[in-house]
Amino acid sequence: MRGIKEKDESVGAPDHGVVLVVEPLLPQRIRRPSDAIRFLLTLLSLVAVVLLALVAQSTLNGLENDVAAGTGRAPAFLSSVAGLLGGIAVLAVPVAFAVERVFHRDGMRIAQGLIAAILALLLSYAVDEWLIAAGPADLNQLLTGGRDVEPLNTVLTPAIAYATAVRMSRRPQWRALLWTALALDLFALFTATKVTALGAIVTYLVGLAVGYATLYGIGSANTRPPGSAVVTALRRLGFGPVSARRIDDDTSGSRRYVVGLADQSRLDVTVLDRDRQVAGVMYRLWRRLRLNTETRRRAIRSLRAELEREALMAYAAQAAGASLPRLLGTSEVGTEAALLAYEHLDSRPLADLGDDEIDDELLAQTWEQVRLLHAHRLAHRHLTGESIHVGADGRIVLVDARSGEIAAGDLLLRLDIAQLLAYLALRVGPERSVKSATAVLGADMLASAMPLLQRIALARATRAATRKDKDLLPAIRDHIVALKPQAEVEEVRLERFRPRTLVTIIASALAAYFLLSQLSQVNLVTVVTSANWAWGGVALVAAAGSYVAAAAMLRGFVPEQLPLGQTVLAQLAGSFVKLVAPAAVGGVAINTRYLQKRGVPPGPAVASVGASQLVGLISHILLLLFFGYLTGTQAAPSLTPSRGVLVVLLGLAVIMVVILAVRPLRRMLTTRIRSLFSGVIPRLLDVLQSPRKIVEALSGTLLLSLMFIACLSACVRAFGGEVSFAAVAVVFLAGNAIGSAAPTPGGLGAVEGALSIGLTVAGLPPTVATSAVLLFRLMTFWLPVLPGWASFTYLQRHNAL
Repeated sequence: MRGIKEKDESVGAPDHGVVLVVEPLLPQRIRRPSDAIRFLLTLLSLVAVVLLALVAQSTLNGLENDVAAGTGRAPAFLSSVAGLLGGIAVLAVPVAFAVERVFHRDGMRIAQGLIAAILALLLSYAVDEWLIAAGPADLNQLLTGGRDVEPLNTVLTPAIAYATAVRMSRRPQWRALLWTALALDLFALFTATKVTALGAIVTYLVGLAVGYATLYGIGSANTRPPGSAVVTALRRLGFGPVSARRIDDDTSGSRRYVVGLADQSRLDVTVLDRDRQVAGVMYRLWRRLRLNTETRRRAIRSLRAELEREALMAYAAQAAGASLPRLLGTSEVGTEAALLAYEHLDSRPLADLGDDEIDDELLAQTWEQVRLLHAHRLAHRHLTGESIHVGADGRIVLVDARSGEIAAGDLLLRLDIAQLLAYLALRVGPERSVKSATAVLGADMLASAMPLLQRIALARATRAATRKDKDLLPAIRDHIVALKPQAEVEEVRLERFRPRTLVTIIASALAAYFLLSQLSQVNLVTVVTSANWAWGGVALVAAAGSYVAAAAMLRGFVPEQLPLGQTVLAQLAGSFVKLVAPAAVGGVAINTRYLQKRGVPPGPAVASVGASQLVGLISHILLLLFFGYLTGTQAAPSLTPSRGVLVVLLGLAVIMVVILAVRPLRRMLTTRIRSLFSGVIPRLLDVLQSPRKIVEALSGTLLLSLMFIACLSACVRAFGGEVSFAAVAVVFLAGNAIGSAAPTPGGLGAVEGALSIGLTVAGLPPTVATSAVLLFRLMTFWLPVLPGWASFTYLQRHNAL
């Protein structure tokens, strides 16, 4: 801690006394989040430019020819003069800037620029050597044009990195000189065909990236105004500060001071620093991308916009009669900060109170403050334990309203209610939270907020707490429904998409790329003409038999009678649903829905499907161990031992060990298994009472796996492959397990990759393995889609699905 004696000598200040400012020493250098964001954006731009160049090579070559033709018409004398001046200026401008900064005792900035220049020189030289020696041929051609040209210019890259690291762009005159020097040098390089268009762009982006990385890695000079500057700004507002003490920063990272005045009163001062305006921007950008329009907040605001927003919200809340600290003044503090001065209130945040201290009176006051804000269409948007305070007189005070909205729509007002309901329920329980809100707002208002009791709608801390207590939000909804059972509330979807959807899209894109790359290696005409289609017919029969086996398996685990025909159609309908759902999800959902339509209650229906899945999982594991043992036995000469298959088994074992060792993965696996198989044991006991059901269930389960194995084995035989049935079984069982875990529709991509690799390891040539897998997926995944759609439509039309 330090005490700073500050004497204000400004004209017109009401007090020229010395003020003691108590605050921690401000760091001399800070890492600005904006530099990290610029670095990431530059890297993304670099990747986008390179990918676009590779995709549009013809267009880029045409642009290259146009630039070369245009610069080639320049007179030789002009080109020589431009080359001489540009080459000198590119070096002279940074040197002159360094001299000017040294005279101003700013040598650290120059040292930072030199570090960036050295790093850029080394990086550009290393990249040049790699591209020339072993880089991709297409990229090398685009960057060099097939000539003796540096892919990245080793003079311009350091110059740009240097200019970026010393922040020359903030000095207009120096910036103009540097751009002139770069333009002259590039003009000379183009006329001499010593650079390409893509090379110039990549050189500039690499230089920028190195400069921003250096800025963030080393840090920049701290330009935040100290407490003495804050005191000076307060005096210019007409206050008479006699002391100032910095306290803990608020939740957004803004500095806070308690300032004593000459009249014995105090101020609470919030200081907004310019470099903090982009803090947490990645999280805010993610929320803007993920949430619907009305619920989103602007990711980045200027210092002036943030100041005006908080001041406007404070004045509007005062006009509404809500209990918020009164805003007494605002001011800029130099060019790098701004302050807001509030009246000081002795209060404690609700988060610091014990749960037993939160009585019904405090709850009623809290909801009354929210009612006052909402009556004037003001949304607080951050009703948490840190923003709800209790004054010394026991009165509720709302603070931290900078994220609020004026003229708020109904959705934002309902979000406020949902957030406060969830927070108070964490503190005093769902019943008291709902009861206190009903007494002030009424049951209708709570019913309108019920659809917004979604985890995504809550503040970050509240959202994290509800993850631990998964029954909290359902309990709040139940209490609201008990108050308003006939309420008609329209469902509200806040999310544009879920993270799982994004993962599925990315995985599907990768799977499509993988499949296309596989198909590019296979001559489809040769495949069609060379395949033994007698084995193809066997594969088709086996694939069709798998649906009968699946129907028998489901019938065996349901004590109620199910018609075989409709049950087979339900399994075919599941093959259609696999197009839009992961392999392990689509079939479960279809079968559960089918059983419910057949009159099986929801609980037993889920339990029956869970029982079939559990027994299927056990059967899968036992078959994998059995066939894995057969591939390694020496007793049967026809079953050649396969080291590759054993490697696959060991790899699966390692994956399972990793999943069980990593706590989040283990929790996800156990949660999924628990939700899937809850209530299974009682259902299995019902099935065990009927020997016929036991035989049907076990035979269907075993036959289902054998049909798929037979189909894959026939596909291998169709292309002349010679792999033992046991080895094919191990490959299928392992690949199917990987496909079930993949988030892509029907395990697309994951199954193909696993089966292709497995068959190759088992001894098949890669082209034969790929052809066999593609034929297998055609039989089991793509061909059933049209019959599956017809079955799906038929069952829906007859109210069976």
